[in-house]
Order: sequence, then C-alpha cells, then structure tokens
Amino acid sequence: MFLIFFPSWLPIIIAVMAYGFWWGIVIGMTGVMLASAIGYFVGAKLERLVREIIGEEKLQKMDFWISNYSFVSVILFRVSPFLSNDSISFIAGILDMKFKKFMWATFTGMFPLSIAIAYFSEDIETLKDGMYWLGGAGFIAYGIYVYIDYHNRKKTG
Repeated sequence: MFLIFFPSWLPIIIAVMAYGFWWGIVIGMTGVMLASAIGYFVGAKLERLVREIIGEEKLQKMDFWISNYSFVSVILFRVSPFLSNDSISFIAGILDMKFKKFMWATFTGMFPLSIAIAYFSEDIETLKDGMYWLGGAGFIAYGIYVYIDYHNRKKTG
C-alpha cells in the first residue's frame, strides 16, 4: 500500500510460493482488501482538498462516470495487472463511491486475478503470458461494456 508503482500482484505471487495455492490466495486477497480499504479512507479524507483544487464543476461532470461506471472501473483496475490498485482506492474514496460497492468491486476483480496468478506462478514465462492475456481481456471487456452501455443510453434517452 502507498507504493503506487509497486504492483499489488507481486505479494500474491510471493504468498502463493510461500504458502501454496489456496493459502497464498487467502493471504494475498486479505492484504489487498485491507490495503484497498485504507486507501479508500485516505482518499475520502482528501476529498475536501481535491474539491478545492479541481473544483466542484469538474467533480459534477465526473458524477455521471462514478454513478454509471465506477463498479466496472474498479473491477478493471483490480483484474488488470498493469493498472495501479492503490490509485483506484484513493480515487474511489475521493470521488465518494459507496464503500460497500467499492469493496465488492475490489473483491470481484481481485479474486480471478489472484486465482490466475496462483495458477500461472509455477512458471515465470507462463505467468508473464497469463498476465498479458488477463490484462488485455480486462481492457477489451471493459471497452465493450462501456460501448454497449453508452449506445443503450443514447437509444433510451
């Protein structure tokens, strides 16, 4: 936590190597969930400062995105090994995403990533390829979701 450029999946790999498949997943997930909650509450404490810096008008514009895409955005950040888990925790807190929704999205994204990491971590080359595929699939799925949702919203109103 708070090492924004340090990938959160690295401790999961270490936990799996040290404690085995299932215990490594449990330990890794517990660490990510705790770090995410801390990051969320730090972000929530910074909300007032960010409002002053960014301005209320820009935050109002971001409200649409938060209302409609925050859950899926958090899942994407969690499932993709290329995006910063810590930054999305801060951002969710700053932008006042509901805590339960945030934690559920965190779990929903991190659980498949943790299983994939545990599965692929037996071989470094397989792990690297698996991470690329998982991250790419997450980006594509998110893009398709936003595209379909955007066009459905245009049709209905």
